[in-house]
Amino acid sequence: MNSLPLFHRIAGTRVVLVGSGGMAEAKQRLVERAGGDICSEAEAHHARLGFVALEDGRAAEAAALRLKRLGLLVNVADRPELCDFTLPSVLEREPVLIAVGTGGASAGLSKHLRLRLERLLPAGLGNLATALSEARDKIRARWPDGDERRRAIDAALSEHGPLDPLASGSAERVEGWLADAAEPQGAQVIEIALASDDPDDLTLRQARLLGMADTVLHDPNITEAILIRARADARRMALPCDPPADGLTIVLRSADA
Repeated sequence: MNSLPLFHRIAGTRVVLVGSGGMAEAKQRLVERAGGDICSEAEAHHARLGFVALEDGRAAEAAALRLKRLGLLVNVADRPELCDFTLPSVLEREPVLIAVGTGGASAGLSKHLRLRLERLLPAGLGNLATALSEARDKIRARWPDGDERRRAIDAALSEHGPLDPLASGSAERVEGWLADAAEPQGAQVIEIALASDDPDDLTLRQARLLGMADTVLHDPNITEAILIRARADARRMALPCDPPADGLTIVLRSADA
């Protein structure tokens, strides 16, 4: 991974656009859709982001350097080597945003992956996000402990759970879930024997468990490609060691063990 995915809030802020024609118009539409205000290079000192959409390669590079000297993060159309950031293909289920990017390698691939995802995600997915946001205070009151709260939400949003994001009507079930939700399970240890060092060989269940784990205990030779399938904030410890007394612990055993 050579990029850190971020969602940058630009509503009400100025964004520089250098260029004209179809490429520039596409960038302008995207910025305005996100609430940003397009401005010229002359107003760059008021901006934080800049887009360069020029066909001439030398002119595009010169414009990018000028904006970077003023401290702006810059995107240059069709020139990923000059970009401080790249634009993903965005799937929107307001307020849910799903971004698919290739680091500038292929905008076409990003687009077609996004189109596949469009068919999978229900149109009402944003309603579930809004309902969870509105219930945030009640959720905190129900589970004051942060780890317990996260485990309860994980269980609710899991496949076939009461708030399964891919099931219809999940947004209408938030209040009922809060009233009837069982206490999250206590300490749980699940062992996974890997078929290989290839993360593509993980089963759907194994990938889901890794994504939910509080702690990952692993044989020392488990590859990073497997380990990064766990949550970024999950504890990692090489075996041999004892599992912690709380949360979900996944024990990964090597295919060669």
